[in-house]
Amino acid sequence: MDSLNVYHGSISRETGEKLLLATGMDGSYLLRDSESIPGVYCLCVLYNGFIYTYRVSKTDTGSWSAETAPGVHRRLFRKVHNLITAFQKPDQGIVTPLQHPVVNDAKAKHPQGTVRSTWDQNV
Repeated sequence: MDSLNVYHGSISRETGEKLLLATGMDGSYLLRDSESIPGVYCLCVLYNGFIYTYRVSKTDTGSWSAETAPGVHRRLFRKVHNLITAFQKPDQGIVTPLQHPVVNDAKAKHPQGTVRSTWDQNV
């Protein structure tokens, strides 16, 4: 997980939401640790001014999956990166495709096409 530049670690839900809202762009997204379930991650996505959160977890067999809309077939991925790539396409069971990664400044290498967060986490 640490190799993903959209992974923000153990930031709070509130901090994650502020980072996403600061972008002002639908399809902005980041990953953070779940505050309520150890070992589970949250894929947070901005759409129409709201933050939608999808739990991402590793299965007993080592694959990764994300909770999606009811009735959408559960998909398994070998790597979290593959899961993110799949959800960049429309109609994957989440509110909107992942379009604008919110990069963790501590890991940023400034890849082209990414959204850099300007939120000061010390506030």
